[in-house]
Amino acid sequence: MGLLSMLRKFKSAPQKEVRMLVLGLDNAGKTTILKKLADEDLKNITPTQGFNIKSVQSSGFKLNMWDIGGQRQIRKYWHHYFDDTDVLIYVIDSADQKRFEETGDELAELLEEAKLQGVPVLIFANKQDLATAAKASDIATGLNLHTIRDRAWQIQPCSALNGEGVKDGLDWVLKHIGKKGKKK
Repeated sequence: MGLLSMLRKFKSAPQKEVRMLVLGLDNAGKTTILKKLADEDLKNITPTQGFNIKSVQSSGFKLNMWDIGGQRQIRKYWHHYFDDTDVLIYVIDSADQKRFEETGDELAELLEEAKLQGVPVLIFANKQDLATAAKASDIATGLNLHTIRDRAWQIQPCSALNGEGVKDGLDWVLKHIGKKGKKK
């Protein structure tokens, strides 16, 4: 097969688009995870005031990732981004144990949202590289994740800074979206 025919085949193959909503409290590491997945420089990351959108190609999918700010005053606007979400990624700062109750409450509210009903959820237990980080299994127990029955879910320990566990989380997402992606 010549190069031209390979290019034609690639161009004609429909690509599946997946809308991923990335939420979590401020300073959890949402933007850092997105930048890591997009292979971008991790220096000078600032708090998200509004939203960031990143698109990443992976395994025949175009992953459109919507990173919405997690400050308390921004959270009330999260619902404006729920439409057409294929996967919810929720990021938790594993080292900020004082905020576990708050992050658990926010996650519980998201799981009750009608527009997110049945949407698979990946919970990144971020900042596992820090000595003060709680284990992902302890976070799962503390947040009663084992009671989630209406959707596929996974808690993935990770470190956005060094990338450990981030690709594993993405692999889980790709496995669970399967053929659900919309053709471009």
